[in-house]
Amino acid sequence: MPGILYIVATPIGNLEDITLRALRVLKEVDLILAEDTRKTSILLKHFGIDKHTLSYFQHSGEERRLEILNHLVSGKNLALVTDAGTPGISDPGNELIEYLLSYAPDIKIVPIPGASAITAALSACGFNINKFVFLGFLPKKKRSKLFDWLKEGKITFAFYESPNRIIKTLDILEKVFGNNRRVFIARELTKIHETLYRGSIKEVKNQLEKEKVRGEIVVIVE
Repeated sequence: MPGILYIVATPIGNLEDITLRALRVLKEVDLILAEDTRKTSILLKHFGIDKHTLSYFQHSGEERRLEILNHLVSGKNLALVTDAGTPGISDPGNELIEYLLSYAPDIKIVPIPGASAITAALSACGFNINKFVFLGFLPKKKRSKLFDWLKEGKITFAFYESPNRIIKTLDILEKVFGNNRRVFIARELTKIHETLYRGSIKEVKNQLEKEKVRGEIVVIVE
């Protein structure tokens, strides 16, 4: 009987944001698949979990995927974690799941929900988010065409952005959607320097231009 692959959400900053279920699963599995084993080892050490880890990240090849498949087929239970947040959200987690199920459809996939930067930001933005589009990380080119499409749809959308590109991105948003369209930006969510910006695109851009922006960023455009 094949093993189980648990998709385990881990904290996006504050280590208290991990569920009791996630801790139990990490203690019980035979092996933990980690995007960065060094970062995961810090988390495991903090909670007193002594477990072997195996790296799995965007550029892991066929040999590593086959190794993971063999572990599961032999009956071992594995946990997949990312550097922070929920695996499969803007990382290669879902590619691994698709690969495993294509060869062994009987493998059981069990999600262990928890922290996610996108849902955390949406919960605090104060916009109408009954319907929204999540874009992951924006493409580096041809952003204007994407924004034009979103403008036609008249729907709230959210994406991740780097601190190096945020001002340029806001410039494009201002040109496409106008000065007064409201935007919400969450920086360093759950961490010591967590900062939330809310207002028109122009207002938020003016705030950010006065600061040295660092850390992970979530952008929500109403």
